[in-house]
Amino acid sequence: MRTASLLTVVVLFAACQTTPKREPITVNYPTTQKVDTVDTYFGTEVPDPYRWLEDDRSAETEAWVKQQNATTFGYLEKIPFREDLKNRLEKLWNYEKVGSPFKEGDYTYYYKNNGLQDQYVVYRKKEGGEEEVFLDPNTFSEDGTTSLMGLNFTKDGSKAAYLISEGGSDWRKAIVIDAETIEVVEDTLVDIKFSGISWKGNEGFFYSSYDKPEGSELSAKTDQHKLYYHKLGTPQSEDEVIFGGIPEEKHRYVWGSVSEDENYLFISASVSTSGNKLFMMDLTQENPELVTILDDTDSDTNVVDNEGSKLFLVTDRNAPNKKVVVVDASNPAPENWQDLIPETENVLTVGTGGGYLFAEYMVDAISKVLQYDYEGNLVREVELPGVGSAGGFGGKKEEKEFYFFFTNYNTPSSLYKYDVKTGEYEQYWKPQIDFNPEDYESKQIFYTSKDGTQVPMIITYKKGLELNGKNPTILYGYGGFNISLTPSFSIVNAVWMEQGGVYAVPNLRGGGEYGKKWHLAGTKLQKQNVFDDFIAAAEYLIENKYTSKEYLAIRGGSNGGLLVGATMIQRPDLMQVALPAVGVLDMLRYHTFTAGAGWAYDYGTSEDSAEMFNYLKGYSPVHNIKEGTEYPATLVTTGDHDDRVVPAHSFKFAAELQEKQAGDNPTLIRIETNAGHGAGTPVSKTIEQYADIFGFTFYNMGFNELPNQAVLKEFKD
Repeated sequence: MRTASLLTVVVLFAACQTTPKREPITVNYPTTQKVDTVDTYFGTEVPDPYRWLEDDRSAETEAWVKQQNATTFGYLEKIPFREDLKNRLEKLWNYEKVGSPFKEGDYTYYYKNNGLQDQYVVYRKKEGGEEEVFLDPNTFSEDGTTSLMGLNFTKDGSKAAYLISEGGSDWRKAIVIDAETIEVVEDTLVDIKFSGISWKGNEGFFYSSYDKPEGSELSAKTDQHKLYYHKLGTPQSEDEVIFGGIPEEKHRYVWGSVSEDENYLFISASVSTSGNKLFMMDLTQENPELVTILDDTDSDTNVVDNEGSKLFLVTDRNAPNKKVVVVDASNPAPENWQDLIPETENVLTVGTGGGYLFAEYMVDAISKVLQYDYEGNLVREVELPGVGSAGGFGGKKEEKEFYFFFTNYNTPSSLYKYDVKTGEYEQYWKPQIDFNPEDYESKQIFYTSKDGTQVPMIITYKKGLELNGKNPTILYGYGGFNISLTPSFSIVNAVWMEQGGVYAVPNLRGGGEYGKKWHLAGTKLQKQNVFDDFIAAAEYLIENKYTSKEYLAIRGGSNGGLLVGATMIQRPDLMQVALPAVGVLDMLRYHTFTAGAGWAYDYGTSEDSAEMFNYLKGYSPVHNIKEGTEYPATLVTTGDHDDRVVPAHSFKFAAELQEKQAGDNPTLIRIETNAGHGAGTPVSKTIEQYADIFGFTFYNMGFNELPNQAVLKEFKD
């Protein structure tokens, strides 16, 4: 049994006073059993002493989870300002939040949360009518952990199907209702995963799923996705497999989408998270044949709309930053594609609405929006409300107006009603929040990574920040899967900044901010670039006295959890606190769980080659923790129902850290029960999580009380 004590740290405040000495918190870690499991890769033996923690159904794993949580919460309960943080988070969170309205049939629908509701409620009203509740997910379960994960209507708005997730799982159930009466019209469909709902008229809909795996449904491998058609009034067991049921159609991800005019079914099929094949069916035919649009996975290509037989596609084929092309459905192969909106130096995403195309560009992670007609003529640039992120440009073809949102790191998201003909817009909804954006500022800088690459980073903080190296700072990153981190407001980050905290977000390689080349520069045998970019961001913040090692925390989730795990192992001297959330931390076995094999485009696998194995082993967080090294204070967070990145990653990482950590920094794991990868997490659980995360962070930076007590006193008064 190892024991660690938290060292007493003296912290200087602006008034040059010192905080009282803190009583150290003693941590008695549970003993984690080790087994003699060894794998051999290309002649190299690799021990895996905590393999047994991969069995999420065993009594031994369940007991380990309870022991670890008892240890972790025993520590967190001793942090003197933990309850203050929770109260402030609740206070700031408690404002009405509204989603963009959308029309279905005779009703306008919208999502709304009155403040602290665990789940958003779907409301509706007729023109001139009274608001009424349509669906309230807060009634789906007693503890608020059953969430609404999709809602799709028939074209006439008379029927709807909605998806629910229980306990945060990626497995879904589909419930079909009469939209007018809100009554369930048939049996619930089960075992749906990585899917939307796309209706074909009023008689049925398409959805995707895997065969239920043998063993644990939360961790067993799933790799053959199938597209089904469900006809209303028939049992799910009779649902027809449209694509993916035969060996030559085997793909890990298959999606189906019906065109707005309901004439076509478009099918996308992928073996990984990047690159897809594309097919179509003419639904006006009695027995439609499968027509190939694109038969390789060398690009990301999707249909954004059609006008009759004219198809509009967005693609990065021969255009790393993406472009829009047009082709006739009678001959849709790539050699017939014609450019409509050419590629530019900025990354493109496309929306459609009101008979127009909306080209949304990222310019150094900042939004720029251009409106085009269907002939490719530029109509206008949309003058946005400010510098930040805008989105939601889209709606149905016949609509004359729709709603878009705008936000940045210090501005809560607001909604704007946009007139597609004139380009004029007005603010539709603005949040009434106990936070003044004018008190804060964001600054975008470019820093130099290890190999000379220039990387952008946005740093947000309270105005008047003194660059004295003593500001508590969270450095947040992701760096993978072509995902872009663009400016957006977060209540939890607002609470952090109220306390004098700095929030810094670099746009690392591996992301999508600068297109396919930027993404590829952080994949497979170039993954170290991502870690180097993150390390260089930390060094910039320290060198420019935003913070120092003693006041720096690094945070990231999922692929970002890998980023944090690898960075803290490679440079434990660089930060005081590490916060890896739901991380991919065992890089030799990640592909053996659930749909993990689909991530190989970014990571490669330990089975690919000796070179790839050695590269992965060289940075895999679980495999590189060294005995006798002093690692930063670490709070690993995960959910016991996470079937995206299974919690075994975090379990094994925490066990290794607790065994090998030198010095007095705590290494704890917080395991949320009845929770998954993050989506649909109840508000009450989220508030508790961040009170613990920020409490742990401030305390391990040496604070015995919160830096800005005035804020707490103000809201208490």
